[in-house]
Amino acid sequence: MTPSRQRGAGASRISHLSDFPLIAIVDDDEAIRLAAESLIRSLGFAARIFDSAEAFLASDIVRKIDCLITDVQMPGMSGLDLQDELIARGQQMPIVFITAYPEERFQKRARADGAAGILVKPFDGQSLIDCLMGVLRKGKGLCNPAGRPKLS
Repeated sequence: MTPSRQRGAGASRISHLSDFPLIAIVDDDEAIRLAAESLIRSLGFAARIFDSAEAFLASDIVRKIDCLITDVQMPGMSGLDLQDELIARGQQMPIVFITAYPEERFQKRARADGAAGILVKPFDGQSLIDCLMGVLRKGKGLCNPAGRPKLS
């Protein structure tokens, strides 16, 4: 899949960012991948989707992305395993985890290893937009859906 390079109305709201941030989405759930891709492209950003962490790591865009959005629990390599592998390769990038199981132990580990955000399923599109915009502006930030506690 070739990333779209068209500007959408949402991209003009953050003029200090590069024109077309590239966002990678890794999730074994096709519905989540496609919904997140559509939302991200509606903001004028480029998006690439992958059905596994292994497929993402084998791609040619790993060093080019501005933010990675990944599920935590997937067959094969988990989202946390993916984070570990990227750290081992020296590839630093903001990572936003999405999970249906927000155990405190997972959140502490993910944040200790540099997670930029954690979204708990189910979350609405605006929560993802807010999180992504914060990450792209700051490079790293805490983002949780409204009403969810943030870990310090």
